[in-house]
Amino acid sequence: MTTTSSGAAVRLTALRRVHRDVTALDGVDLAFPAGSFTAVMGPSGSGKSTLLQCAAGLDRPTSGSVAIGGTALDGLSERRLTLLRRERVGFVFQQFNLVPSLTAAQNVALPLRLAGRRPSRAEIGEALRRVGLADRARHRPGRLSGGQQQRVAIARALITRPAVLFGDEPTGALDTATGRDVLRMLREVTDRDGQTVVMVTHDPVAASYADRVVFLVDGRLAGELAAPTAERVAAHMTGLEAVAC
Repeated sequence: MTTTSSGAAVRLTALRRVHRDVTALDGVDLAFPAGSFTAVMGPSGSGKSTLLQCAAGLDRPTSGSVAIGGTALDGLSERRLTLLRRERVGFVFQQFNLVPSLTAAQNVALPLRLAGRRPSRAEIGEALRRVGLADRARHRPGRLSGGQQQRVAIARALITRPAVLFGDEPTGALDTATGRDVLRMLREVTDRDGQTVVMVTHDPVAASYADRVVFLVDGRLAGELAAPTAERVAAHMTGLEAVAC
């Protein structure tokens, strides 16, 4: 396992990912500072989800490198890569990906159990309390609303105290009000706990919760906005989509 001197929570260098004959990422150089909240946006097919998968160690790039917390992922065995993800990475998906036969508490405990740990009731209870679901610990996903399921998924992602939390359209399956609650929760992860959040979204309002928005077009970087507002993000996206057409 190679350790670099990078000060970034995640660093991508000359990142390329080719799927058959399609170049999803084409030489991306990008760093996500520790303790920051970054949104990644772009037109459909721009490479957003591929970038997130490579940055989180869920997919291997065709060339280039990824480093998480200064540790280069290049050449790691699948086992060591899995261990690194368990220790340093949390991931929240659009469709929640909860185990339907497990209670909320059991779903939250799952990453620790997979890592060979037996979490205490207090530890699980605190994780659920943090997302406002302490009274839903014994409920299975089928008895929870979409927003509650996503909050359980966030608690599950955070219980290992990862250095980086990745979200792939985490509000995409939620109504507007519930989605805003989830975004405020992600904002708090950075502001209160100093963790790094990287989120793919198509929603300018969601992106406005971030410190910075990074734009992709055809697998290449196409600018960024600091201190974004929904209006500025929407205007930038409109320009990118016009060019893409």
